[in-house]
Amino acid sequence: MRPLVPLSHNRPYILNTNACLVLSDGTVFWGYGVGAMGTATGEVVFNTAMTGYQEILTDPSYAGQIITFTFPHIGNVGTNSEDIESAMPAARGCIMRATTSQPSNWRALFSLGRWLESQRLIGLCGVDTRCLARRIRDLGAPNGVIAHAETKSKLDLVALQTQARAWPGSAGLDLAKEVSCRQTYRWDETAWQPEQGYGCCRNPRWHVVVMDYGAKRNILRCLSTAGCRVTVVPATTTFNEIQQHKPDGVLLSNGPGDPAATGTYVVPVIQSLLESGLPLFGICLGHQMLAIALGAQTYQLKVGHRGANQPVKDLVTGRVEITSQNHGFCVDRVTLPANVVETHTSLFDGSLEGLQVRERPVFSVQYHPEASPGPTDSFYLFKRFTASLEAYRAQRP
Repeated sequence: MRPLVPLSHNRPYILNTNACLVLSDGTVFWGYGVGAMGTATGEVVFNTAMTGYQEILTDPSYAGQIITFTFPHIGNVGTNSEDIESAMPAARGCIMRATTSQPSNWRALFSLGRWLESQRLIGLCGVDTRCLARRIRDLGAPNGVIAHAETKSKLDLVALQTQARAWPGSAGLDLAKEVSCRQTYRWDETAWQPEQGYGCCRNPRWHVVVMDYGAKRNILRCLSTAGCRVTVVPATTTFNEIQQHKPDGVLLSNGPGDPAATGTYVVPVIQSLLESGLPLFGICLGHQMLAIALGAQTYQLKVGHRGANQPVKDLVTGRVEITSQNHGFCVDRVTLPANVVETHTSLFDGSLEGLQVRERPVFSVQYHPEASPGPTDSFYLFKRFTASLEAYRAQRP
């Protein structure tokens, strides 16, 4: 085992240091803890969003990951009971530069530290997040352990490094089953409005089944706002079970893990859906597994896309969208079959961001059109989906 390598410019500079991040190569980042005490192991990634830390921490796509926030002031607007994307956070913990401040926002109910503790999430403050982000950017996302104890003396760095090395990493992991719902449920909550909160879809026009691989709640809200009656089903739902709901279309949701691993049981279902002629809309992990079902392949990015400011070009219209993204895998455009066209591309690294099946109501995007957090540039995709639902209903026997 390589010896521990504390970064010289990141040695403890705060009194009462009682927390750290230990990477699998022995690198140590010192700080002080907020939220829950204990240890958590995962893939260390960074997110560049300037707002929306509560939505990020509750995004099921972060299962198995420790999130480094590159924006230095995290916690300044506190937390509330509305800005959550799942009932229970799937992230393993978070790393921040500055101390979590007292909240200053009219919607705040709790401080971030108190909320982290209530959710059993470990937070690490006082870290040189610029240094950590550069390391991830240059060397790739490492495995690590975030630890918070009563005192620094209770942190066994050698044991923590061993724990980090033992974690298998995200490649080959099927995490969708961990974050998917356990039983089918209905959803009718619509988008949040100032001074009104969330609404309710009273007169839905279409019925959509959402395959829950780790679906964010705002995807469901966007569908309800667009006029859909939403039925959410577990990731392991079969094609025959989906048919029993008699949907007008199916949405393949976002989620965590390796698409090839989850695809072992999901891809056959998607292939049956393709044969049925139902309109399909894939988002993030759903996009990747749709591509696999169509005959393409995926690969793991050295540094994933995680932030709310990612520029994407629509190759059909020429329009540039600023998008919210969270993914570590990508579809290989070279492997797309002849009947599938690329519709969107990243202006950061040129990776594939969207696809469409020729002359079929089937499309998908790598990014998150529902945002939360992030801009609303891509909300039009839900209208595109409902247009395909209307066309399918018109021609269906």
